[in-house]
Amino acid sequence: MSLVPRSSLFDVDRFFGDNWPRVADREMGDFFAPRVDIKDADDHYEITAELPGIPKEDIHVHVNDGILTLEAESTQEDKEEKEEKAPEYERVNSASALWARDRKDIKDEEYNEFYKHVSHDFEDPLTWTHNRVEGNQSYTSLLYIPAKAPFDLFDRDHKRGVKLYVKRVFIMDDAEHLMPNYLRFIKGVVDSDDLPLNVSREILQQNKVIDRIRGASVKKVLGKLESMAKDQPEDYATFWKTFGQVLKEGPIEDFANKERIAKLLRFASTETGSEEQTVSLEDYVGRMKESQDKIYYITAESYAAASNSPHLEVFKKKGIEVLLLSDRVDEWLVAHMTEFDGKPLQSVARGDLDLGEIEDEEEKQAKEEADKAFSEVVERVKKTLGDKVSDVRMSQRLTDSPSCLVLNEQDMSMQMQKIMEAAGQYAPKAQPVLELNSAHKL
Repeated sequence: MSLVPRSSLFDVDRFFGDNWPRVADREMGDFFAPRVDIKDADDHYEITAELPGIPKEDIHVHVNDGILTLEAESTQEDKEEKEEKAPEYERVNSASALWARDRKDIKDEEYNEFYKHVSHDFEDPLTWTHNRVEGNQSYTSLLYIPAKAPFDLFDRDHKRGVKLYVKRVFIMDDAEHLMPNYLRFIKGVVDSDDLPLNVSREILQQNKVIDRIRGASVKKVLGKLESMAKDQPEDYATFWKTFGQVLKEGPIEDFANKERIAKLLRFASTETGSEEQTVSLEDYVGRMKESQDKIYYITAESYAAASNSPHLEVFKKKGIEVLLLSDRVDEWLVAHMTEFDGKPLQSVARGDLDLGEIEDEEEKQAKEEADKAFSEVVERVKKTLGDKVSDVRMSQRLTDSPSCLVLNEQDMSMQMQKIMEAAGQYAPKAQPVLELNSAHKL
């Protein structure tokens, strides 16, 4: 109950009829009329108001300039209800710039989770390299080597996996200028502090900062592969099975790092007798005979065709190791990588075989005698075959097979001709040389 003096100019009559006060219920979205009792005393009015759900003692009446105002205190139940309905905020995006944190503060689980975020892969990566560079240029790189190849690895329109950031602001996905084509399987991010935020693909093509970042990133990846090949051979074997054919494009594309990439290559060999590509060029050089000065190889459609080629017969007899190349990219590889560690690469199916000091004097003398003894046979075969072959001669390669075809040094290989024809391109026909085995019964 509230006491209002008459001197407050309170007009009691205006609260009856249509002017009866109504209170807005904001929660219910409706209006309701409070119950107000007004009693006329000697020198004041006794006003009592009732509101639903609010005790009388918590309702106060105020009169100001003839305007009646009801004020209700919040009950304990209202307070508890408001506290219960207080909004609870939940963080829906927990991602952060992981690459900007110190490597010591990041767990392997966080690295793996971030890889899955940027690569959309369900499996953990094989390994990663996290680097912060400061000086003339400032940037951070976090690069991953996947455990499995993406579905579009050999697609002409494949997408690169390195994202470009500038000061932690995402700029570009599929940043092809940050990584060469033979490392297109690399995933991760590069965050630069030196590039403008409005950088475009056209600017990237002619930007020296990007060129330096690209060169340094390639060296970091190659360094990681080198350490893996040395310290974790099993992991590197897994990597090679997955991405070996792609890495073989490296000496063709990246001349500056040709030697480093060459040391990372693996091949099948007559020494292991297995189809698995586990032999490095360094391993081959380490097993070379004292008088051997060349690295011998043969290319073919498959491992079986290479390992059973008649061109290997004399090498097997003398215990000379030959690399067996059966990947489609191998033809381009040996065309651009002509030597390793100062030793030339020589195909056993090309040119006139010269074993140098490996061949003893008796064998050389026997060859000269065979040339004289079968000179008439050689002439007869030449006339018979005509333009089908460029020459006919006695062979130094064969020990068991009666004959074989050999290409001249500058001719395109048979395997390359088949690849060019399959791609719908013109492949000049090469006239091979027919070599005959003078020791064969035929």
